[in-house]
Amino acid sequence: MLYPVAIDKGNSSFGVRVPDIPGCFSGGDNITHAVESVREAVEAHIELLVESGEAIPEATSVDNYLSDPDYTGVIWALVDVDITRLMGKSEKINVTLPSLLIRRIDQFVVNHPEYGSRSGFLSRIAADKVIHS
Repeated sequence: MLYPVAIDKGNSSFGVRVPDIPGCFSGGDNITHAVESVREAVEAHIELLVESGEAIPEATSVDNYLSDPDYTGVIWALVDVDITRLMGKSEKINVTLPSLLIRRIDQFVVNHPEYGSRSGFLSRIAADKVIHS
């Protein structure tokens, strides 16, 4: 999921807030470190939510916050968080799919290595469809 993050520039560091996840924030000495740090904060926050049986906050668009006075003057970035790996231990299942669809999925994964594998692709797509429905 792509979560929008609001980056505030301080005198000697950067603070980062995650509007879609209340109470989730982080920071860093430079903007790169701040964004890396907030990704870890988002993952930890979501992991705690999953462990306590709470819903995973849906990632929305930066557009939802552009006119919000709480975010005036911030730098916006998007943080990609693979929530499927935070949802518990993986289990092997048997799935039957048409061979053409399997080939198309495999080709898509080759062209989009962020999914890692066929299983990674299927789990991320499934999570996107069922977590927030």
